[in-house]
Amino acid sequence: MPRPTLLAVSHGTADAAGAGAIAALVERVAAALPDVAVIEAFVDVQQPDAAELAPTIDGPLVIVPLLLSRGFHVHHDLHGIAKTRRDTAVTAPLGPDPRLAEVLAARTDAVAAPDSPVILAVAGSRDPSSLTDAEAMAALLRARSGRVVELAYLAAREPDLPTALAQHPDAAIATYLLAQGYFFDLAVRQAGGRAISAPLLDGGPVPDALVDLVVTRYRDGESQLA
Repeated sequence: MPRPTLLAVSHGTADAAGAGAIAALVERVAAALPDVAVIEAFVDVQQPDAAELAPTIDGPLVIVPLLLSRGFHVHHDLHGIAKTRRDTAVTAPLGPDPRLAEVLAARTDAVAAPDSPVILAVAGSRDPSSLTDAEAMAALLRARSGRVVELAYLAAREPDLPTALAQHPDAAIATYLLAQGYFFDLAVRQAGGRAISAPLLDGGPVPDALVDLVVTRYRDGESQLA
């Protein structure tokens, strides 16, 4: 029996570099799962739209959110899709996870002094579960890097990044973003020349840790269906 289709759903971006980086991640996942149909879709900005595409896919389906925390898109958009078709599982988003902390620490080490504290800049959401996820990711980065890690939000919550930078003038910025796009551009503008790390997908080779994470999420969803 064929394995369930993997629908890899990201937010979508108008930034060509960001879109290309996420597409490269999906390609690596497809190569790691040669017996699985892997399809890329989006909840905003880009096409195909996940909600429109899902009903056209035959058979069991595992939706993996290429998102870093829980929030509206996971709870409403993706679980909404699962309610409309049989044999559909929605996995946890990518974060929080120690594998993300591994990549974050490497990105931060590339731009920050060894003893520098960091501000973990997250996109932010009004969903209460996103706050829990951000705090958990900050704790994982502290454990992985040994650095002092403070949180800042690029939208929806406080402190915002300029406030956090004023409170921690010696800190570098670790961007907790999947790829380039609106929020990364905003973080760079607000950084005011402060050291800032590249997104998790920086346009170079896709980190093996991220491929492994998506594959793990898929297998979790496959187990749910079984």
